[in-house]
Amino acid sequence: MAKKEFSGYKGEALEVIKRVEAEIGDIIRVTKNREVYEGILIPCSEYDNEKYLVIKLKSGYNIGIRITPNTKIEKIGKGAKPAFALPPLAGQNPELPKVAIISTGGTIASRVDYRTGAVRPALTASDLYSVVPELANIARIDTQILFSLFSENITPKHWTKIANATAKQIAEGVDGIVIAHGTDTMAYTAAALSFALQNLPVPVILVGSQRSADRPSSDAATNLIGAVTAAAKAPFAEIAIAMHETPSDNSITLHRGTKVRKCHTSRRDTFKSINTTPIAKIQDQKITMATEDYKKRDQTRKLALKPEFNEKVALLKFYPGMNPTAIDWYVKNEYNGIILEGTGLGHVSEYCFDAIKNAVEHNIVVAMTSQCIWGRVNMNVYNSGRDLLALGVIPLEDMLPETALVKLMWIFGQTKNVEEAKKLLKTNIAGEFSPRTLSEKEGNE
Repeated sequence: MAKKEFSGYKGEALEVIKRVEAEIGDIIRVTKNREVYEGILIPCSEYDNEKYLVIKLKSGYNIGIRITPNTKIEKIGKGAKPAFALPPLAGQNPELPKVAIISTGGTIASRVDYRTGAVRPALTASDLYSVVPELANIARIDTQILFSLFSENITPKHWTKIANATAKQIAEGVDGIVIAHGTDTMAYTAAALSFALQNLPVPVILVGSQRSADRPSSDAATNLIGAVTAAAKAPFAEIAIAMHETPSDNSITLHRGTKVRKCHTSRRDTFKSINTTPIAKIQDQKITMATEDYKKRDQTRKLALKPEFNEKVALLKFYPGMNPTAIDWYVKNEYNGIILEGTGLGHVSEYCFDAIKNAVEHNIVVAMTSQCIWGRVNMNVYNSGRDLLALGVIPLEDMLPETALVKLMWIFGQTKNVEEAKKLLKTNIAGEFSPRTLSEKEGNE
């Protein structure tokens, strides 16, 4: 017997559904306070109140109905379970570049069944061509679901898996790679891959979506078209993030993986290049380079795969009144490195100095970044900065705190030698340092 589908329902609502022998997709009639509602029983959030049913009316609207003692519920029709019928695979032009799309999860790798409201993964080539038919004229698509995770659940161990999967696709001769990823920690993953995948022969483009596919304002298709275009045709061979340049659908910006930050919770143009210009932009599937400073595509180049990360590195944000015993905790637990996110030019209060000195004396690499989004650390201006330098704190110029954290994790995945780690931390490996600091206006033009 097939297992019944009750997505998200529990408590009293689940008992009512079972009592009338209904399941997701069935047509039900709800009578309450002399009002009658008929529609399709659709999934509800697992966090919804246990006394509510959610149905899709014939009008297309979804409504929630609270169950009370005078609520009558009947099953009046049998519906099909939420399912997607795969369309036939579009004919692939053998002359087009070959692009591999690796999914790690996120809003972009899904589609909605509008009959039931259910969201399902959509990462087969057939699904992608049916949802975004423009892709058939850009590239031949191969797809792989590596894992399906909310991006906050992605860890350094997953970075290693993504790097290995990417390296495998490169070894098989693809012309470019797209990685579908949730937006919240996409910049961390982009930085991680920038260090793990060196000497790239082809572009590796991370892409996400701020708006889900069931919303008219979804940016999923536009972003995916831009990402696949870049992977197939861009002249550079670097790690980049492809997302909206502005709130409108006019163009996609490609940001270098070590110099990008998510700057807004919900805007479609949330990603910005910090202290540098973007690599390129795409408009009407035409790529325009925004800088001459990039590594050129060269498929004869041999990839250097260095996918190991060590998680015993911390990112610690200074704030007024911060307890310096937080630093002592990392020393006690034998961490290898601490990235400080200091104020302004790179400062923390003098009451933290003893804890920092103790960390350095225990061979922990301590480095300084700034809480400010634009600008760079300069610890020679004020006494407190110079004192921190004397204690052995390493200034990290204009490196983003998130990138610094990822880089130090990567460094200690390559070496246990503290002096070698310090040397690598100060070496510009993947464009994480800018030669000069741009103004906010320059960086976003």
